[in-house]
Amino acid sequence: MNSDLIIHSVKSLFTRKTRSFLTVLSILIGIMAIFTLISFGLGLSKYVTEISTEMGVDKLVIQPKSFGGISIPEKQMSQDDVDFIANVKGVRDVTGLMIQSAKIQPDEDTKPKYLFLMGFTTEKEEKEIFLELMTVDLYSGRMLKKGDKLKVILGYNYQLPNKIFEKSIRLGEKILVNDVQVEVVGFFESVGNPQDDSNIYMTYEGVEELLGEEQGYEWIMARVEPGEDPKALSEKVFEKLRKFKDQEKGKEDFFVQTFQEQIEMFTNIMRVLNAVLVMIALVSVFVSGINIMNTMYTSVLERTKDIGIMKAIGAKNSDILIIFVAEAGVLGLIGGIAGILVGYGISSLAGFAVAQAGYSFLKPAFPLVLIIGSLLFATITGAGAGMAPAIQASKQEAAESLRYE
Repeated sequence: MNSDLIIHSVKSLFTRKTRSFLTVLSILIGIMAIFTLISFGLGLSKYVTEISTEMGVDKLVIQPKSFGGISIPEKQMSQDDVDFIANVKGVRDVTGLMIQSAKIQPDEDTKPKYLFLMGFTTEKEEKEIFLELMTVDLYSGRMLKKGDKLKVILGYNYQLPNKIFEKSIRLGEKILVNDVQVEVVGFFESVGNPQDDSNIYMTYEGVEELLGEEQGYEWIMARVEPGEDPKALSEKVFEKLRKFKDQEKGKEDFFVQTFQEQIEMFTNIMRVLNAVLVMIALVSVFVSGINIMNTMYTSVLERTKDIGIMKAIGAKNSDILIIFVAEAGVLGLIGGIAGILVGYGISSLAGFAVAQAGYSFLKPAFPLVLIIGSLLFATITGAGAGMAPAIQASKQEAAESLRYE
């Protein structure tokens, strides 16, 4: 009996094609927006998980306090800081990262660009930490070695025409960095965002010779000894370094974080941003729910006499309720299916477009739980919006309904 009622509900939708189409369109837009936003959020979360797995959680990051991230601080960490941290019990290896802005051009006739110059050590253990921090591997050429003062490794995008400069740069070429001629000895693999893929890499000695003065560090990264708790060690390093630098509690010019804390902080920011965007998209779904409710009230009014006939031949209140709730649910289901298909297409195209722009880490993800969840949400939204009109229809008296014109 219930299956017959649902079939009847579906058939009734096709008798009012234009109204049904507009109602489906409204929920399609809302589900499409939610599906697209969540797919990118899940894709970014997947990327962060892969990065944290690749880098491990056995690392500490020490940075100047007021100028975190990749920006260049006024007060840098010193080599003395690096040496002190290296002697803290529980710390396995330590390396510093120099970050400076540099003028780069393939030749004197090309307009220069100002990009990031990274200085790193050539010592084996410390170099491994640097490569893990920057999530880079050598794509072609060779790594920098001791004595490579005027040699550079470039980010991936320098090999591509019209990415950074009109012409691509090749291995062995001489380019200008701060008007000093240097040789390109290698390229790193693509990281997935234009900023990192346009960096210039030199040895510590090379950076200092190029800039003509001793440089400090914008990042210090430490690897934790096996068996040590990274969180506890970060607190110990912070306290010991504070005393070493003779700084008052609460007035430190640096901070210490575990890599896991940095990942969690980034993840939380992305969750909040994604939640805000999804909430905006939910407004569209709410409006579509009102549209479904309005459609169903109109349908109840138009079919008042039909309701009376059904009741006269034995239909129960619950049968009438099922008919209208099922009708609203089917509208939601159809809108959900269409919204998922359109959302999948838009997400895939957007993912391709941002990858072409250099942000290859922004890939949407489409797990089965997202597809099923979107379908259920759309169907429940439709059925829920149709509940009030369905209750009104089920309570109508047969005699009064039959007299309705």
